[in-house]
Amino acid sequence: MTTLAVIPARYASTRFPGKPLAKETGKFLIQHVYERVTQAKHIDRVLVATDDARIATAVESFGGEVCMTRADHPSGTDRVAEVVESLAMASGDIVVNVQGDEPELAPDVLDKLVAALAGGSGDSGIATLAAPFPDDGPVSGVGSPDDPNCVKVVVGADGHAMYFSRSLVPYPRETQGTVDRPSRWLLHLGVYAFRVDALHQVMTLDGSTVGGSEAAESLEQLRWLENGLRLRVIRVSQSHAGIDTPEDYAAFVRRSMSPA
Repeated sequence: MTTLAVIPARYASTRFPGKPLAKETGKFLIQHVYERVTQAKHIDRVLVATDDARIATAVESFGGEVCMTRADHPSGTDRVAEVVESLAMASGDIVVNVQGDEPELAPDVLDKLVAALAGGSGDSGIATLAAPFPDDGPVSGVGSPDDPNCVKVVVGADGHAMYFSRSLVPYPRETQGTVDRPSRWLLHLGVYAFRVDALHQVMTLDGSTVGGSEAAESLEQLRWLENGLRLRVIRVSQSHAGIDTPEDYAAFVRRSMSPA
C-alpha cells in the first residue's frame, strides 16, 4: 500500500490573492505546508497540485514535487483526483488531501489519519479530522462554534460523521443557543484521507447529485453523505489554524518569528 499526500494550491483567492507565494517568513507559505507534510511518518510521497506556473516554479525552487493540473476544477478534491488518475494508483492505496494554507498542521495528526484509514475494517474509505473548540476562547485563527466560517461536525457512536454544518449544531436548547462551553462542539479540520476506490466513487457524484444540504451549506462533503458514502472522523486534541486572510498570515508570521 502506498500513501500519497496531495496539496492543492491555486493563485486566485478572493480574500488573499497569491496566498501560496507569501514569503514574509523567508519561506513560501506553500513551502511551510509541504515541509510539514513530509515529516509525517506514514506518508510516502508528497506533491503540490496547481494550475499556476508561478506556484510550480516556487515549489521547484525549494526541491518540492509539483504536478500541473487543469484550471477548471471546482474544488481541491477534483484537483487531487486528476493527480491520482495520472499516477494510476492501486484501489487500496491512500491519498491525503492537505489544504495548501495550513502551515501549522502537525505531522503526527496526519499519521493518525492515515493509520486509522489503513487499519479500518473497510466500512469507510474516507476519513477526516475534527477537534473540540478551545474553552479558553478563539485562538490562532480558530473562531467560536457560532461562527459560520467554522464548520462543525456531528459524529455518531460508530465514529462516522452524521452531519456537517456552518450553523451551531447540535443546537444547545438548554442555553437558548448560547455557547457556554465551546468544547462541546467539534470543529471540522478540512483534511481528508481517501482510499483510491473511495475517491473514484466521490468523483462519480457530479452536479446532478447535489442535494439541498450541500446547496444550502456550500460544503461538498454533504454531497458524499447524501449519496450514502461514510466518513470516519478522527478526533484530535487540538485544532490548527488555516490562513484565509492577510491578517491570518500576519499572525502566523508573528508566531513563526517569535523565539521558541
